[in-house]
Amino acid sequence: MNAPWKPAGAGTREPFVAYLCDDNTVDTVRPIAAELGWSPDQVNKGGLRNAVQSLSVSASPQILFVDLSESGDPLGDINALAEVCEPGTVVIAVGQVNDVRLYRDLVASGIQDYLLKPLHPDALRDAFTHAQALLNAPKQVEASTDRPHCSTAVIGTRGGVGASTVAASLAWLLSTREARSTALLDLDVHFGTGALSLDLEPGRGLTDAIENPGRIDGLFIERAMVRASDTLAVLSAEAPISSPVITDGAAFHQLQEEMRAAFETTVVDLPRAMLVQHPHLVGDVQVAVVVTELTLAAARDSIRILSWLKTNAPGTQVFVVANRVHAGAQLEISRKDFEGSIERKIDHLVPFDQKLAAQAAKLGKPLAEAGKSSKTAAPLLELAHAVVNVGDGSAPAAASGKTPGKTGARGAGKSSAGTGSLIGRFGELRGLMPRRAKK
Repeated sequence: MNAPWKPAGAGTREPFVAYLCDDNTVDTVRPIAAELGWSPDQVNKGGLRNAVQSLSVSASPQILFVDLSESGDPLGDINALAEVCEPGTVVIAVGQVNDVRLYRDLVASGIQDYLLKPLHPDALRDAFTHAQALLNAPKQVEASTDRPHCSTAVIGTRGGVGASTVAASLAWLLSTREARSTALLDLDVHFGTGALSLDLEPGRGLTDAIENPGRIDGLFIERAMVRASDTLAVLSAEAPISSPVITDGAAFHQLQEEMRAAFETTVVDLPRAMLVQHPHLVGDVQVAVVVTELTLAAARDSIRILSWLKTNAPGTQVFVVANRVHAGAQLEISRKDFEGSIERKIDHLVPFDQKLAAQAAKLGKPLAEAGKSSKTAAPLLELAHAVVNVGDGSAPAAASGKTPGKTGARGAGKSSAGTGSLIGRFGELRGLMPRRAKK
């Protein structure tokens, strides 16, 4: 709602006020309001016109619930309501007319949702919970005109390598240490931890976007994303595991486009399966962070993903991050052999700190925030600097993925790995595996 701000009432805004026409609706709303910590006394008799009269002389609440049942001209009355509502008020309407055109017109006029009578407590509770989430949503930030947008995709070579941990820390570092307005987009719709790692409720924004890609615009981004700080916002989900996601990827692509307009940097936690299902998602990504571990399986999949990126995203700057490296422990593959197998250097090596990881999880903070001066956070900060340099155009062009002079995991002259053959490199990986004794 877009009425002029009324400073006199700004400090006395109620969290919730309702104006309803009938006793049954009042009796349904009051217990839900009490359950959410709102005063049941703020559930008033009288519909939309009563709301307009009251709010013309008093401060608007943060969430306003109005009844359209007695309104002969719902759109006209909603427009009258907009003239007395203060900016930032989330308006939810209820009525008896089941008409999709009315719903669309009401949403276009500025209300958040339209519910039908008789009200179901669960639907009402969901609507109010979503409204609360919107109040914590970030305001759209205009990207700086002298700094181009930088989009980064974080891809784990294997499950459990800590790609989501790296993505959350990178987003936090970009927003705080680099002072860039940053969006964290977690595309693991069912099991994403983007919001969890920041101690936030994920909200319904991502699932809403997938179900209705046509709704995605700047206003949707402003309302759907959950704010972690003034410069960091996250879009994540915890979709029911009984509900498969059926999408052609258009929603994900549109989300990236809108985030480019609203933020200076975006960090996309991109599950590796997305490379197969929706390869277009990396088309406009400036930086790809490939997170791996020093194991045989991770070496194999690092080769495959790096080759895929070279073919499908040749203009993308790639950084390889070895994560959760145990200092002094016997590694499955040494760093030297791993680098020889993937034919390039590891750019950043993040040591594993079990105590710090547990502390970060308990505090609901990214690893880089929980251990700001630790050895674990230092390479993540270096990664953030490198990403910013790419975004600002001060880094070299995207690397080819090969390290000069490297031929194979054993350094054995001109092997098939030198030709770029994946089969040849897999053969060298097999050479690292323990051999069975002959019987």
